[in-house]
Amino acid sequence: MKNIIILLIVLFQISCTSAQDKQVGGRCEGCEALYEYGSRLLNSVDTIPGFEQSAAKMKVTGVIYHNDGVTPAKDVILYIYQTDERGIYRASTDAQGWERRHGQHRGWIKTGSDGKYTFYTFRPASYPNTTIPQHIHATVKPPGYTDYFIDDFYFDDDPNLTPTLRAQDKRRAGSGIVALKMENGMLLAQRDIILGLNIPGY
Repeated sequence: MKNIIILLIVLFQISCTSAQDKQVGGRCEGCEALYEYGSRLLNSVDTIPGFEQSAAKMKVTGVIYHNDGVTPAKDVILYIYQTDERGIYRASTDAQGWERRHGQHRGWIKTGSDGKYTFYTFRPASYPNTTIPQHIHATVKPPGYTDYFIDDFYFDDDPNLTPTLRAQDKRRAGSGIVALKMENGMLLAQRDIILGLNIPGY
């Protein structure tokens, strides 16, 4: 019964996406996970599961702007997900929907009139036995547009983020490469997001 209720909530949220929304961004596998926040009331701050237990706590902040890069964007949903500290997308034991692939370390934010967002998380690990850079995936849903993925959050000090990979940065909504600084025992990162920037069809 619980699974049916969750499915109905997700289907209702997806159905609330206006048929008038402009189709942008191209194919986006898994973007429907953005709607899996259930009955939660979203706001501009979220905390990723596992933050409190982590030894590498991190705070990520920024402003989401309209396409002019100046005007703060209100009511934008930002969905993020990442690996754990071993590089695994670890789902909870009763995982449903996209959590089974994206894992439990994920969160949802909805901007206010100032466009600001903040999420508390921890530094993810690279996939086991790979040199793939550490990253946090991100999807946005602006009012009037379909959901679309933006550049992952990458970390400027990651040795796996090679010059070749940096040159391949598509800068979807702006570059996702963030600088980290330590303050009061927590890593701090800042990234502003510009809606529509380098997004096909925007």
